[in-house]
Amino acid sequence: MKYLVLLIGNGDEPDWETLSEAEQHATMQKFEDFGTACADREGVEILAGEALGGPRSATVMRTRSGEVTLTDGPYAESVEQLGGFYLVEAPDLDVLVDLLRCLPAYDLQISPVIDPF
Repeated sequence: MKYLVLLIGNGDEPDWETLSEAEQHATMQKFEDFGTACADREGVEILAGEALGGPRSATVMRTRSGEVTLTDGPYAESVEQLGGFYLVEAPDLDVLVDLLRCLPAYDLQISPVIDPF
């Protein structure tokens, strides 16, 4: 089964730029550990994953009554911001949750990918 995992910053984590080089390395190591753990687990594969630019670099596209508008900034004014994602193939949710414990302490939204056909 495929799952989309959204990494959501909850506002408690420090800005990347304020971390020391050692702290940045330790954080990145957790992502590498997650990748290794997935590669080592039977039936698990990371299909895609990326870090995303901060909320100030986002563009929101809205369609209302057939009219499209573009605005700068995040979709919603919120402390919580989308920081990245993974698309993971895993045998079941329990296996994925076990593997996700490797990641830094983000809030995570895990959604199964549905096949409409």
